[in-house]
Amino acid sequence: MTQRMSIDEAVELIEHGDLKQLGKMALARKKELHPKGVTTFVVDRNINYTNICWVDCKFCAFYTHEKKADAYILSFEEIDQKIEALLAIGGTQILFQGGVHPKLEIEWYEELVAHIHTKYPQVTIHGFSAIEIDYIAQRSQITISEVLMRLRDKGLSSIPGAGAEILSDRVRDIIAPKKLDKDRWLAVHREAHKLGIKSTATMMYGTVETTREIVEHFDMVRQLQEETGGFRAFIMWSYQSDNTQLKRELPTLTKSTPNQYLRYLAVARLFLDNIPNIQSSWVTQGSYIGQMALLFGANDLGSTMMEENVVSAAGAKNEMNQEEMIRLIKDVGESPAKRNTAYEILERF
Repeated sequence: MTQRMSIDEAVELIEHGDLKQLGKMALARKKELHPKGVTTFVVDRNINYTNICWVDCKFCAFYTHEKKADAYILSFEEIDQKIEALLAIGGTQILFQGGVHPKLEIEWYEELVAHIHTKYPQVTIHGFSAIEIDYIAQRSQITISEVLMRLRDKGLSSIPGAGAEILSDRVRDIIAPKKLDKDRWLAVHREAHKLGIKSTATMMYGTVETTREIVEHFDMVRQLQEETGGFRAFIMWSYQSDNTQLKRELPTLTKSTPNQYLRYLAVARLFLDNIPNIQSSWVTQGSYIGQMALLFGANDLGSTMMEENVVSAAGAKNEMNQEEMIRLIKDVGESPAKRNTAYEILERF
């Protein structure tokens, strides 16, 4: 293998690389990894089981507090209805996460996962971000490893990469001071991988981070992947500012541009040489840039997102169904395929 891209080289490419050239390089790299020209997507539903959260991330417009009128925890019946609607359109996965509820303990989560897994064994439960797992451990006074094992034994299949934001404690202290630090985030994923629970890695940029902090984030993901091989995919998106505390505190933060997104994406594809799949974030970028991402290194359009509450609460309202995804993929000359959470192909179009 050729020599790995260094942090300095990646910073240089992001800051001074020619955008078209970056696209060409990333596309060539993608074709080496995915020579058959197949672009995948998953039909899933995002179920936010509660919007109650004590972490108060300043970039989030979704959460509320326990005593507020809009606070909720979904009942099992409500969750069942959502899953049945997903099955009716051929869905295979639920992305299951919520606010970090201050009072729910491991037994509640075990009962919930067991209920879904027993009633809908055909549905993959891709759920609980690192901060939820870390807090369940603290609240229930058990280890992270025990939380993961107990949920895995009830039917949890994999965990999402949410809550990574930027893996820099300087940035985290500004945008989410109560959130777990970068080492804890990495530790939860490391433990999950050790237990055979695969996960995804994510990044939310566009707040107060520097280019170097973005690349250092890539580097931490690449290092952990080197150690465990447990990340299936990398997904990044831009901060959506509407209705957020951060926008009130830092009104001068400018909205990140599509060019910036494509730049970071292309360099991520070149830098993350050991992560097989990179998802396009059409949810935050819209379908046009979501499609362009396929020419800048992404090989997966992510999810049809039957329900999305968190990003839409912050002002990004983009929707897409299976037919549209198929059309966008064919438009760039690639072959569309529906996959499951493990990136196994279920159907080709």
